[in-house]
Amino acid sequence: MNWKWMLCAWMLGALTCAAEVRLPHVFSDHAVLQREMPLRVWGWSLPGEEVSVSFHDQTVKATADDSGEWELFLKPEKAGGPYAMKVSGTSTSKPVVVNDLLVGDVWVASGQSNMEFPLRGWPGAPMKDSAKEIASASRPQIRLMHLKRAATASELADTAAMWQECTPETAQSFSAVAYLFGRELNDQEHVPIGLIDTTWGGTPVSSWISTDGIAAGNLTSTLADEATVVQAQSHADAAIANLNAQNALLKAAGKPQLKMPRVGGDHQGAWLVSSLYNGMIAPLTRYGIKGVIWYQGESDEIAPRARNYFRAFPALITDWRHQWGEGDFPFLYVQISSYMRHQEMWGAVRDAQRRTLSLRGTGQAVSLDVGEFNQIHPADKQSVGHRLALLARSDVYGENVESHSPEFLRATPEGSAMRVWLAHGEALSHRTVGDQKDVEVAAADGNFAAADVKIEMINGQATLLVSSPKVTHPVFVRYAWGGAVGEYFYNKAGLPLGTFTTAPLQ
Repeated sequence: MNWKWMLCAWMLGALTCAAEVRLPHVFSDHAVLQREMPLRVWGWSLPGEEVSVSFHDQTVKATADDSGEWELFLKPEKAGGPYAMKVSGTSTSKPVVVNDLLVGDVWVASGQSNMEFPLRGWPGAPMKDSAKEIASASRPQIRLMHLKRAATASELADTAAMWQECTPETAQSFSAVAYLFGRELNDQEHVPIGLIDTTWGGTPVSSWISTDGIAAGNLTSTLADEATVVQAQSHADAAIANLNAQNALLKAAGKPQLKMPRVGGDHQGAWLVSSLYNGMIAPLTRYGIKGVIWYQGESDEIAPRARNYFRAFPALITDWRHQWGEGDFPFLYVQISSYMRHQEMWGAVRDAQRRTLSLRGTGQAVSLDVGEFNQIHPADKQSVGHRLALLARSDVYGENVESHSPEFLRATPEGSAMRVWLAHGEALSHRTVGDQKDVEVAAADGNFAAADVKIEMINGQATLLVSSPKVTHPVFVRYAWGGAVGEYFYNKAGLPLGTFTTAPLQ
């Protein structure tokens, strides 16, 4: 074959490939499709091509736009499967067929290293009962999709990740918290569960918010404050943070964005605002989901990030709900654990997480008591996964189970003491490690002192009577404000009280 024929053959092959209908990777073999909501399917083909999608007992057609992108909606389906999906185009000779699809509930698991932490654990950070958990991980009704790390300057339309069946081989490198959460839901709700692991350790919340979300949350001014943190941690040029702020405003105004440089020591781009939303969330936002589980905050404990977290974290939730367009889907998250190396800012992040419960459809799993003094990655991921699953079982699936930790309601002065009123405090009990005291009171000067605590029930409601001989006229009360915590309060369900403070935000 001479070079002319070779060139013609190559060009014919290229045209054939260009003409083929293509689905995004989230529609791969073994996927779980979200039940009981319109099933959004999209992909690419030749511009103007008519595309037909057949699934179960449905067939729907769409026409690709001028860029070759098409989208359609199938009617809601009940839980079931396995099914196949066939996608055909009028200009293509070979349809795309995706097999072994289940219809059930899809949960996105995201955050930093404690959500990323795999079932097999890490060197120097073991997982509790890891070998036992891996050996029992053959779960044909659970499917896993694990996104690779991707920090990008613009939003990606697709991801290279594909769905896999849950087996000991695939589960061992998957998020332990997500797997344990999904396993309990599959056992209790008896529907297929799809879990999407999109995590990156050591990352701040701002990396996971879109530029639209940064602008909508009025967070651009906080980036200038955080620039000093980025510079101190990575020795990167502080102009990067300013560039991110400018791009957030430019995108909100519909104007072209400035090119975002990469610099050494920026955590492979993962510390740049919106970079992880762009690379690891944007490709998913058209895919139907049941909800999100989130475990992050440790990287935001440095001032001024911690002071901004009470605004940035709710902005992330609002942003993701807007991007998915499914309303206020369930967003369940973990209040970060106890850890000795961090002090006041650790408590500030936990309190910001508590305050985020003011958003509809949120739930907080408290993990104070599973923390380890000298290990930022606690081995007990079973308790965390179970507490998240309890929230889902109660608040999302309607089971009659106690899923909430004791929750701070209000504090009222009572002589030389403060009375703290709690919800979900049935049969409240008290446990301490050694003689540590983590409940504190302060006068108007804001100088906190360790306090003594009495549990008292008033008209069936749990309260804490808190006092200190060092503070005769208390005004403020707080709990578990330091990094390491050794005093715990549990309700009847064995769920612990989380960090709170009544002092003004600073």
